Order: sequence, then C-alpha cells, then structure tokens
Amino acid sequence: MTNEHQLEELRAAALTDIAGAASLDDLERARVAHAGRKSAIAEILSGIGSLPKEQRGPVGKGANAVRAAIDAAIEERQGAIEAEELGSRLATDPTDVTLPGDAHPLGALHPITQVQRELEEILLGLGYRIADGPETPEIEDDFHNFDALNTPAGHPARSSSDTLYVEGHPGIALRPQTSPAQIRVMEREDPPVYVIHTGAVYRKDDVDATHSPMFHQIEGLAIDDGLTLGHLKGTLLHIARELVGDRESWFQAHFFPFTEPSIELYVEWTDRHGRQTSMELLGAGMVDPNVLRAVGYDPERYTGFAFGAGVDRLAMVRFGIPDLRLLYEGDLRVLEQFA
Repeated sequence: MTNEHQLEELRAAALTDIAGAASLDDLERARVAHAGRKSAIAEILSGIGSLPKEQRGPVGKGANAVRAAIDAAIEERQGAIEAEELGSRLATDPTDVTLPGDAHPLGALHPITQVQRELEEILLGLGYRIADGPETPEIEDDFHNFDALNTPAGHPARSSSDTLYVEGHPGIALRPQTSPAQIRVMEREDPPVYVIHTGAVYRKDDVDATHSPMFHQIEGLAIDDGLTLGHLKGTLLHIARELVGDRESWFQAHFFPFTEPSIELYVEWTDRHGRQTSMELLGAGMVDPNVLRAVGYDPERYTGFAFGAGVDRLAMVRFGIPDLRLLYEGDLRVLEQFA
C-alpha cells in the first residue's frame, strides 16, 4: 500500500537528483528516472484503478501533487542550465545570432517633415512638380537672391542686418527665401511652369514663439497663359482647407518686390497664452513683369503667380503647437505626440 510517507520520499529523491543535474543530459536522466513511463510515480498513478475504492482519492491526489512538483522542478532546472550554458558560450564568443534582438522604439517623421510632405502631396495633386537638387542651392548669389526678384540695391532685405552673407565672399549669402528656386527653374524652362520647392531658409531674426533665424519654406510658382489673382486665391484656399481644415481664413493686401499685386493669407490661431488670434501663413502675389523679363519671359504673353509659406508655422497651426521653439528643442515628450 502506498502511503503519504512513501510519496514524500519519492518527491525528495527526485528533487535532489534534479537539483544536482549539471547538464541537460543529467537532467534528462533524472527526468526518465523520476517522471518517465517506468518511474515509481508513473507506476503508482497507473495502479490507482486496482486500489480499494477508499484509497484511490488520497493516493491519486498525493501522487499527482508529487508529479507536479517533479515537473516544475525539471522546468526550473532546465532554464537555469540553459542560461548557464549560454553564459559560458558568450564568455568565449559574444556573438550569438540566435538571441532575440534588442527592441528599439519606432521613430516617426518630425512634424515639419510631415507637413512638408502633406503640402507636396496637395500641390502634386494640382499638377505641380517638385524642383530639388543641385539646381536649388541654399547658398545663392545676389542675382538669384535679389536682382532677378526685382529687389534693387539699397533695399532693406539686402542689408547685412537682414541677410546672412558669407564672410569673405561679397554678394554670396544664405538664401533668405526659397524664391531663387523660381528663377533657376525659369532660366532653364519655357512656360508653362508649375513647380514647387521646399527647403531651409535663413534670416537674421531673433528667436521667439513665431520666429527663427533658420526655418523651412515651401515655394510655389505657376506661369501660363491667362493666370489671374483669382487662380492664386483659389489655390491658396484649397491648400489651407486641405492642411488646416475649415478654420476661418482671410487675405490681406501686402507688398513684395517680386509680386504685384501682393497678398498675405491669415488663419485663426491660438497663441501660447491661450488667446484666440491670427497667424500669417504665407505671402503671395502675381509675378511682377520685371521678374518675367529677368528670365527672358514675355510679360505681354505670360502671367503667373507665386506663393511662399513657412512650413514651420504651418506645422504650428496644423498640430496646435503654441511655440515655434518646441519644434527645434528635440524634446521627445513633444515630438512623440505627433508619431
């Protein structure tokens, strides 16, 4: 007859052998001896049916508890042995291609890049194409920065207090807007022209909630027969609706040397103090005839319009960011919100 004392002896012997296994082979031998088909505990379990009725329950319960303890001990010891063997292998060869790789959090596009790509998709859908590459440099000469854009000598924009010139190279400056890309495209191509360009621009601005000495701009240019201010306004309103929704927007007259007439587009915006105010999104206008002449276009035949928008400001409005500086500080707590 199997009693509680015998079952405890079987359990103790099995756990001792399992704990003393120094390798997986030793552990397998211990498993066969104490939990295999011919082990003592297996024989007890298989013989329960032949026991008197009143003994079946207590013997079966006790034997199953011993079997569960043996199985748990085997599993625990197997994990420990495998870890020890892996540690020994890594001590001599730290490369183990079977190990799972370290999990790295997935990154995301910066909000400025997200908005830039949205803008490009919107304008590509209107039939524009993207101008980029070596023909759109960030360091430009005076002709492409100013002369061809109808900005005469003595204009405040050409002053070193506004523009970042390259030391030792008179007439060479970091471009203050992406408009030189328009000139380079028109120098190479005949109308019709429908082109956009995005990139970094540089100005001597003080850093505050809405200004930075380096920011990103998207420039659009359309030159064709019969283009009017109505076409420009329709294009800009479409861009605003697609990008920032149905919030209130309006145009205001302005002056730019390279467009005539010129306008600015404003939208509703909540500033960093929580006040409901407005944000200038972009400047635009009909291309000045002098700009067309500078690249050899006939202003009596062709008309066109141009617009330039700060991508950073568009990102502020698009995502409800109250301070431009948050886009440049690299704080993951901010950037992770736009993943």
